[in-house]
Amino acid sequence: MDGVQNRENRERHGNRERRENRERHAVHSSYIWLGGLQGAAAVFAALLVGVLPQIIPELFNPDSLGQFVNGGLAAIIIALLFLGTVIVSLAASLIYRLVSYKHIWYEFGDEEFSFYSGIFNKKRVHVPYRRIQSVDQTASLLQRVFGVCTVQIDTAGGASNKAVSVPFLRKADAEALRADLFARKSAAVGAPFREADAPSSFGNVLDAPAEVWDDVRGVFAGSEVDTGRISFQYGITNSELILTGLSNNTTLVLVVVGIIGVFSQIADFVSQMAGEAGGAVAEVLADAGLALFGNSLIALIVVGLIALSLFVWVMSALGTCISFGGFKARRRGDRIEVERGLLQHRFHGVSVDRVQSVVVKQTFVRRIFGFCELSLGKVDASSGSGGMDDSLSEGALVVHPFVKVDRVPEIVAGLVPEFADMPTERRRVPKVALRRALVRRTVIQGWGLWCAVALALLHVGVIFGIGAYGDDFMSAGELFWFDRIALVGYVACAVAEVLAAMGAVLWARSSWFSFNRRFMQVENGGLGSVSVCLPREKIQFGFSKSNPLQRRAKVATITARTAAGLQGTSTRLIDACEEDAAAWLAWLVPGGNVIE
Repeated sequence: MDGVQNRENRERHGNRERRENRERHAVHSSYIWLGGLQGAAAVFAALLVGVLPQIIPELFNPDSLGQFVNGGLAAIIIALLFLGTVIVSLAASLIYRLVSYKHIWYEFGDEEFSFYSGIFNKKRVHVPYRRIQSVDQTASLLQRVFGVCTVQIDTAGGASNKAVSVPFLRKADAEALRADLFARKSAAVGAPFREADAPSSFGNVLDAPAEVWDDVRGVFAGSEVDTGRISFQYGITNSELILTGLSNNTTLVLVVVGIIGVFSQIADFVSQMAGEAGGAVAEVLADAGLALFGNSLIALIVVGLIALSLFVWVMSALGTCISFGGFKARRRGDRIEVERGLLQHRFHGVSVDRVQSVVVKQTFVRRIFGFCELSLGKVDASSGSGGMDDSLSEGALVVHPFVKVDRVPEIVAGLVPEFADMPTERRRVPKVALRRALVRRTVIQGWGLWCAVALALLHVGVIFGIGAYGDDFMSAGELFWFDRIALVGYVACAVAEVLAAMGAVLWARSSWFSFNRRFMQVENGGLGSVSVCLPREKIQFGFSKSNPLQRRAKVATITARTAAGLQGTSTRLIDACEEDAAAWLAWLVPGGNVIE
């Protein structure tokens, strides 16, 4: 027993010595001053947006302090308080970061990467190399100028595990860290990988300024580090870049609402500042607008909203094009890398063994012109930053935002040749699925139908109210406008039902699934379509289920579950043929039927 105890003590002592002898890698000193400036800038922006618009109008109110203090002393006091708050926050941020800088570093162990941080509450994060999911790199415009960035290391931990974030690394250190982590992961896993035969490349007009950025690198970036041989690489063409910008409407509504809110605040501020003069100017502008559109207030409002929406859409498209400037996707060794961003740079590196699926997504417009969005499903960890990159949506890494469908096999063969052997035999949904889809989409899930029913009930209630109370309930003019608005609502509901019926027909005609020895592929059609290819080894579990109506129609719903995303991702097909569903379940059983 004493010999065993002595041996364990020697092993613990040796491990402690090895940890003490590890080289500590510090983050760049810009963590102190650049991080402090960013913190002070956030405080300044919060004060500018939230406080000043509420305080400044009060200075010009007859009952406010601005009228009691001679010579505008109130404005001077408020300005000094404003600047004092910013200076104090800057000083506090600099002091905190100066102290914490001495307690933040990372090091490489034999089997794991370690990151240390914290002043009072010490935090040590250990990441086994074999568990590394991806290594991402982001840099704001100011960080790009100084050549520093933030590196995030994701593991296959899902929502309960936050990514390890190493801030303010020199670009050369970030490249060396990424290369070292993937090299150690490859050595730990020992998994073979396939490479493409020849590289491919496309570009656009924004690639030139992006290359200038890369050549300049930044003030403290350091020399470029060789991170391995590129076997396949491509970009996006000018037409693909423009179409990507024009198709980006995900934030349009939010932006329009935000602009309207800002304009209303500005208008209120100007009216309070200018008083009667501002009201007179607004009256003149309103009269001029009405005269331009034949004294039609509705036409003026409609044209104004259309012009505002068009302006926001164009600006959003321009911003999207800039964010995809310098887009490059490549295969480097056993990892896939995607980088983009003309102003703010984003880099994503994913180990190929962590790719869960290949996803081809088409919206209605993309489908009409034969384009699609190509992405790779992967396991995600919580970033803990409160926001996500739009090219790295939950569970998916977009490897091409707008590509011709016929180019997808070429890109898949070059970027992820492990997925090149996709199944070809399609098992379509039976004919009875069309009838069930029409009922499901136009009746059960038909929001147009139920909105029309609700609107009709409201209409009937108004008619009964007028019959019972006459003009006291609703005047003739109000009833006129109510009827017109109701008519527009009925038309919108009818259009929604027609679109739902069209989507049901297209879904029944273009939905299918297939499987071969290594892969399963599912495509759900409709006005848009989503096609997902899953390796058999990545499917965690699968099942089929059917309700009494499905059993009567001899169909079933099949579902395959993978680890992609934060909580996992389910891929399913409704109303597959019972026989096909049974054959798929037999294929899915470990050691069961395998189609050659």
